[in-house]
Amino acid sequence: MHPEQRRAFLRQAASAATAAALPRWAWASPPALQQYPFALGIASGDPTPDGVVLWTRLLTDHPGPHTVRWELAHDSRFARIVQKGEATALPDLGHGVHVELRGLEPGRWYHYRFMLGDAVSAMGRTRTAPAADDLPERLRIAWASCQRWEHGHYAAWRHVAADQPDLVLFLGDYIYEYATPKATEGLARTHALRLATTLADYRDRYALHKSDPALQAAHAACPWAVTWDDHEVQNDYAADAGRGDAAAFLPLRNAAWQAFYENMPLRAATLADRSAPQIYRRLRWGQLAHIHLLDSRQYRSWQACRAPGSASASGVRAADCAELADPARSFLGHAQEQWLDAGLAHDAAASTRWSVLAQQTLFAPRRYPSGMVATDSWDGYPAARARLLQSLARHTPRNTVLLGGDIHQNYVCELRAQPESPVLASEFCGTSISSRSGTTQDKVDAIARHNPHVLLARCDERGYGLADITPARWTTQLRVLDDPLRADSGARTLARFVVEDGRAGPVRT
Repeated sequence: MHPEQRRAFLRQAASAATAAALPRWAWASPPALQQYPFALGIASGDPTPDGVVLWTRLLTDHPGPHTVRWELAHDSRFARIVQKGEATALPDLGHGVHVELRGLEPGRWYHYRFMLGDAVSAMGRTRTAPAADDLPERLRIAWASCQRWEHGHYAAWRHVAADQPDLVLFLGDYIYEYATPKATEGLARTHALRLATTLADYRDRYALHKSDPALQAAHAACPWAVTWDDHEVQNDYAADAGRGDAAAFLPLRNAAWQAFYENMPLRAATLADRSAPQIYRRLRWGQLAHIHLLDSRQYRSWQACRAPGSASASGVRAADCAELADPARSFLGHAQEQWLDAGLAHDAAASTRWSVLAQQTLFAPRRYPSGMVATDSWDGYPAARARLLQSLARHTPRNTVLLGGDIHQNYVCELRAQPESPVLASEFCGTSISSRSGTTQDKVDAIARHNPHVLLARCDERGYGLADITPARWTTQLRVLDDPLRADSGARTLARFVVEDGRAGPVRT
């Protein structure tokens, strides 16, 4: 995107997100509706003690802007309206709507909806975070990632909504950029979209995923906080480089980034006047939890020993790839590393009960019996991982838990600076909503035997993680589907682990 075009885009996004009165240029009469405009659902996100973001994206054949009405109420009948207003759905933003609410009460639930003409959206529930000095009795978080359309139905999201979390953390791969495989045997469903390369392609891909009713129900159930991984853009991309020619990749990446913003309940500050969106940020849940939501794609170093422009990153042998050990290489980028280090120092000084690092993939090392090293995960950035472990050891937050996704497998791990050193933190890496793991349980069992810090490793289940957090303990349930090929699949708890306040490391119960 040309710099002047980007500045205009940022101005439009900031103006459209303001909950105040709209400028006259943004007014639009309701068109004659040819289709239900809220077919992609509604959502809310990034709660603070006094506010939250409300989102929808219109499906419309009308090319101009639309004036969308919204309401926030204490009750589901909307008899006790708290706030209401109008927002602009601009074609340049894909007719996405972002309403940033302020002035709400801390620590309470609300109901919201959107209206265009005579059309009324589904009702959503959202909530604010507790006051900064409050120590709430409980926080329930669901976290998930990786929802390739063809590989399974989204039954997991129906169960997430039934679990009634306070917050959903989505850790990447909300969409997959691929076309449907030519061989369709064993797939849950297919689609007719091509490989995504343009803004229109990515908008269509989000529309496909968001058409799923179970996913819509989970978005309507509570606020979300989202980050991305690679498939929102292109498999295994790193910073400003991906498959093929770099000059061709950058317009593709920028289009994908814009579509991500258009389709997520993000604040306009995400698009502050800079060269790229800032997705990493912090969410505070009173004194109970401080969530550091990370971005391990935008700033990472190119994968070690990967040829420029190659299709994907592959495993290497450490002895054949000296680049792996280069201390200058970073997984988060050095600015984000420093930001996270400062946040962990603040958590320790403030005696925050639970420091949560919500990020894309498995953090703990996986030493393969074959001696191979995966280069697209933290294993491919050992110096960067060592720096983060040193930060934890230096600051010693009261309790630290890492959440991850990406690998389409459930892993539960103890995190140590060295194999024989004390446990510093606990890790729960969740499996996918639908995406296949691409490995076998026999191979995963062999890895677990080779890595004593791995307490559980399963590749054969799809689902999500559910955490109940209190001042005294963190309880994780690994929730898995009976059959991801069925939209009505049941779910069960594969395993339950507890982390006690002041005692690092998960314990199976």
